[in-house]
Amino acid sequence: MVKRYSWKIWLGFWLAAAVLLAGWYVFLQIKTGNIENLKPFVSLAPFGAEKRNEINAFMDIYGKIGGFDRPQKGEASGEKNILVLFQNDLELRPGGGFIGSFGVVKMKNGKIESVRVFDTGNFDKNIPETEVPPAPLTEILGTESWKMRDSNWSPDFKTNAEKAEYFYRLGSVSATDKGGNINAVMAINTSVLNSILAVTGPVKIDGYPGEYRDENAILQLEYQVEKGYAEQGIAKAERKNIMEELAGALIQNIQGLRYSQQLALAEKAEGHLKQKDIQLFFKDESLQSEIEKLGWAGKIRNASRSDYLMVIDANLLSLKSDYCIKRKMEYRVDFSGNMPQAILNITYEHTCRAKDWMTSGYRDWLRVYAPKDSALEDAAGQNGDVQVSEELGKQVFGMLVYVPIGENRTISLKYQLPQSVNTSEYHLLIQKQSGSGVVPVNISVKYADGSEKKIQESLTGDREFDFRK
Repeated sequence: MVKRYSWKIWLGFWLAAAVLLAGWYVFLQIKTGNIENLKPFVSLAPFGAEKRNEINAFMDIYGKIGGFDRPQKGEASGEKNILVLFQNDLELRPGGGFIGSFGVVKMKNGKIESVRVFDTGNFDKNIPETEVPPAPLTEILGTESWKMRDSNWSPDFKTNAEKAEYFYRLGSVSATDKGGNINAVMAINTSVLNSILAVTGPVKIDGYPGEYRDENAILQLEYQVEKGYAEQGIAKAERKNIMEELAGALIQNIQGLRYSQQLALAEKAEGHLKQKDIQLFFKDESLQSEIEKLGWAGKIRNASRSDYLMVIDANLLSLKSDYCIKRKMEYRVDFSGNMPQAILNITYEHTCRAKDWMTSGYRDWLRVYAPKDSALEDAAGQNGDVQVSEELGKQVFGMLVYVPIGENRTISLKYQLPQSVNTSEYHLLIQKQSGSGVVPVNISVKYADGSEKKIQESLTGDREFDFRK
């Protein structure tokens, strides 16, 4: 007699078979780089629109930068090169942090073929003394020629990425290394290292003392390249070789992660992208457009008729003192007069109490980006005069700020906003500087009738506020 099975058993069998086949299909598409075939699955996934867009972007990046597609002119078959800027936000610069080292990652068939790390102190010697640096670098640092280490002087990452690639090309041509065709540029701040180690676990590097853990890696690495190398008899020119060895160890650990760990790392990466601890630029225009829409490109946005604010600090001759600096802002807008007026207070607190090998008084070149045609009326707390200029479609107020160890300083700016900023459609876009940590901000708007609206926020990324009455 033929045994009969219930419909529930058959349904379970076919569901299990479908899951296995779907999993095998997904594996094959990822392995062969056929990412487009997976997008119908994402559209059916139980996520919101934002999450689906992010997953699609991750897949597009993997598919186009993973070294699967046909080679472009000057490329080896299936080869992509990513210029990676390691930004030390303990020494804050406009684009995120001082570029003490950078790397070139070669991707092929979805795998990392090689990672080469360069000390900018050594690499910059190959760059001709031809580029005139931004004025504050010359006036404060005494920099005579602009090079890779200072390439991230703009708050706009695309501008920085193109400048960094330009310097990489100059330095590579001057040396025997001709470089490779750069397809993408990525900036990574120090906090990303903590997140990776939190997932992978500690890393021990042969020939170097101690372990690098998520709670101590940044300061331990800083000590190694500033002081430890000398104690170990390592030549100064080779003091940052540890960066390449650490990168290799991290990549090896990441490739061995379990699926659950890979998801945890992807979630952390998503957070860093939103907070600008990771910034991306792609030569592929469609991919660049995609990440700009997601806010992963570190782009200075056009606020059109809305109000706009961005505060940019540049640590100049202050060692790694940003480790000790806490910031907060107060922004007040008054519509009760003939013209809209803004008052901005920025307070810096130097939390350290003594000078040492990584800490000094905080010398900062501050730039405040406001709507174009804003007119400065008064300024207080800065050292010297305020320099007014235009950049990236914004009005810029630049000034020197000095905060002694253990003290506070408040910079106050009063300026007139353009008449196009009005109460009926008042929005405020605040863009946060990469690497500046969490910044508390108090916002108040006084309307023409005397009423007020207030908001308190802790900025971790760009935010838009709606104050329409």
